[in-house]
Order: sequence, then structure tokens, then C-alpha cells
Amino acid sequence: MTIQHTVVFRLVHEAGSPEEREFLATGRAVLTSIPGVEDFTIRRQVSPKSDLEHQFSMMFRDREAYRAYDAHPAHTAFVAERWVPEVAAFQEYDFEE
Repeated sequence: MTIQHTVVFRLVHEAGSPEEREFLATGRAVLTSIPGVEDFTIRRQVSPKSDLEHQFSMMFRDREAYRAYDAHPAHTAFVAERWVPEVAAFQEYDFEE
């Protein structure tokens, strides 16, 4: 069963700032380098109903691939070094097909 892993989030950086662009670019580069990540996308929120502005979404072939991603050193480093200090709020969703 495939897993769709999605996080929606708000950064501490201003919209359109170089810091925002750099965070998103680094997120794409780091996370897509991890084995098992498929169909990675970054989207921007357009609805005023939520203050969470961005979305990272990716697919995994199964729960084992998702667990390997979650424990991968590149993922844990990105979370510790970039996500924690630069993300003001987020929600995480993991759906199985």
C-alpha cells in the first residue's frame, strides 16, 4: 500500500523573501535525495481559510519505505537544522492508499 506523506507549514520567513526561497529549495534538494521518495511536490496555499502557507508532499511505495525515510540521516538533519528553527507551525498527514 502506498503512503502519501504531506506536511503543510508556515515559515518564520516573509513570503517571497530570499530566506523562504532558499528553505524551499534546500528542502527539495535534501528530501528528494533520500531513497524511496517519489513524486515530491511543493505547493503554496491560496485559501484564506488557513495560515499554513506551504506544502511538501511525497509518495512512498509502502510503510517500510516511509519508515526508512523518516529515520534517514539526511531527513533527521534537515528537521533538526532547518525545520525546527525555521518552521513556525505545521500539520503532518500520512495517508495510505
